Amino acid sequence: MRPLLERLAAGEVLVGDGALGTMLFERGLPPGEPPESLALTRPAVLEEVARLYRDAGADMLETDTFGGSPLRLALHGIESRTEAVNRAAVQAVRRVAEGRAYVAGSCGPSGRLLEPYGDVSRDAVSESFRRQMEALIAAGVDCVCVETMTDLAEAQLAVRAAKAVSPGTPVIATMTFDPTPRGYFTIMGTSVAAAAAGLAEAGADVIGSNCGNGIEHMVAIAREFRRASTLPLIIQANAGLPKTVAGRTVYDETPAFLAGKARELVAIGVSIIGGCCGTTPEHIRALRAMVDGVRR
Repeated sequence: MRPLLERLAAGEVLVGDGALGTMLFERGLPPGEPPESLALTRPAVLEEVARLYRDAGADMLETDTFGGSPLRLALHGIESRTEAVNRAAVQAVRRVAEGRAYVAGSCGPSGRLLEPYGDVSRDAVSESFRRQMEALIAAGVDCVCVETMTDLAEAQLAVRAAKAVSPGTPVIATMTFDPTPRGYFTIMGTSVAAAAAGLAEAGADVIGSNCGNGIEHMVAIAREFRRASTLPLIIQANAGLPKTVAGRTVYDETPAFLAGKARELVAIGVSIIGGCCGTTPEHIRALRAMVDGVRR
């Protein structure tokens, strides 16, 4: 495959994968167990999910390392296995990608609040992200995906950690926004324009949003990003907002609805379109068909 950023610079629209957590719970992940532990105990499950998304047409497959930083793993008492967890997770996806999809090393929030709001220092969080990035990049990811961030300062620490470890590895960075009467903001008060500027300043190569919203809000968020930045954009919408039906959590935006509205993302100039919570291989297959149809 051609380098990721080269394809984006040429104007290609790539398709990301979909939700991971719900797929893992359906395959027996016990409540309360960190998903990252499956890389060591049941890597075949990770391969199965990656294969489903690959076969649905995803150009990018994320690793099961969202909570793979040592600070986050410490919440489950397995921070000493940081390198093993991240390495095994990358290897599982790499076995499936087979040159047909990019392997994206997922990195989510640390699970701690930075000082002065919380009790953890920036240096500690930066070191935690650095350790995860070293493991991901040494294992051979094609890019790093810093995602679902709400604190811009923390997101910047993660982006900078990745760039410090490997300046040439592309870094994708996304934040999660809520609709308010004044526009879209993260729960920490960061606007889309501020996120775009801050992520770019930290060195992110691709910026955007994931999680927290269905496709209609994500279209509006994408427009704000496009007005604020010329960097390539990524949008990964939920399949709507979660609802409880007969004791089960469900997402009700269908693959057809998601793909239909996602046409607007292509028109806006979004470079990578994927899914987040509640999306399935069927949603990704619909996005693949939409993107291929628009490109003809």
